[in-house]
Amino acid sequence: MRVLVAMSGGVDSAVAAARLVADGHDVTGVHLALSKNPASYRSGARGCCSLEDSHDARRVADKLDIPFYVWDFAEEFHEAVVEDFIAEYRAGRTPNPCLRCNEKIKFAAVLDRGVALGFDAVATGHYADLRRHDDGSVSLHRAADAAKDQSYVLGMLDQGQLSRCLFPLHDVEKPVVRQEAAALGFGVAKKPDSHDICFIADGDTQGFLSRYLDDRPGPIVDSDGQVLGEHRGHHRYTVGQRKGLDLRVPPPTGEPRYVLSIEPVSNTVVVGARGDLAVRTLRGIRPTWTGSPVEGPWRGQAQYRAHGVPQDATIALADGELSVVLDDPASGVAPGQTVVVYDADRVVGSAVIAEAR
Repeated sequence: MRVLVAMSGGVDSAVAAARLVADGHDVTGVHLALSKNPASYRSGARGCCSLEDSHDARRVADKLDIPFYVWDFAEEFHEAVVEDFIAEYRAGRTPNPCLRCNEKIKFAAVLDRGVALGFDAVATGHYADLRRHDDGSVSLHRAADAAKDQSYVLGMLDQGQLSRCLFPLHDVEKPVVRQEAAALGFGVAKKPDSHDICFIADGDTQGFLSRYLDDRPGPIVDSDGQVLGEHRGHHRYTVGQRKGLDLRVPPPTGEPRYVLSIEPVSNTVVVGARGDLAVRTLRGIRPTWTGSPVEGPWRGQAQYRAHGVPQDATIALADGELSVVLDDPASGVAPGQTVVVYDADRVVGSAVIAEAR
């Protein structure tokens, strides 16, 4: 099988490529250049998107003796990921740019180009499990390593995309991946994982957003509308945030206050007690399905953060929107986040959270 491996420069994609070579596939490595000026994004060997990462990926490809290319996706990345990130914060929502990158770049643009060039599949170093069935369908499941499972950030992929994907690390735990990399002589064997947003070089999300969004002051109010302080731009806040509120009016109970909601039209940030963050019902828009749509209602699990704990829920599709009713209340759920729904360890679909109450 001709396989195109997206090589980030980290240890996971390096070992994924090595496993495919060992299995006898015709493997080609590709590194994605996501900025016209790499220095404007993160620098340093952190595992994704920097100039050093492209060199690390090339060195691994050389050791494996496979072809290696750098593909320029800077324009597509800026439009689909960076501009979307800014627009979502402008609208008072909290996006996940890594999930958006998977959706629009790694498993859309790259896959389309790879298929056009004659490749049979695209492989990555994601920790997730694909199972192929006798009827030709493919199902997406959690990886063997629960601590590293990345099925959440793949929950927006459809059947056509999944059918051309390979995840060679589905059955292995991270320490074993590092051992395999060391045994193969890869310099990335001890390279730390990447956790930051790749296009925010210094990790200062608020500073980054302030270059694009207006730091227009506005009121911070409680749920009754009483003005408690002033903010310096609503994009500096997200639901569940506690620090940085700088309120002038102390809470009557002495309990700390948290951001409950952001109202961009009135430029208002609403705060309240921790208990006020509790929600039971999530309304999701733009649902996607890894297989056929499931109307429901049905019993499953919902996850709304990449490393969150799945929660039991009743799930239903109605009028093109996903309704998720959690058995137990959740805290700090923000519009703009993605909810991924599971049937046991199988990913069923996903939706963007429009409302949590």
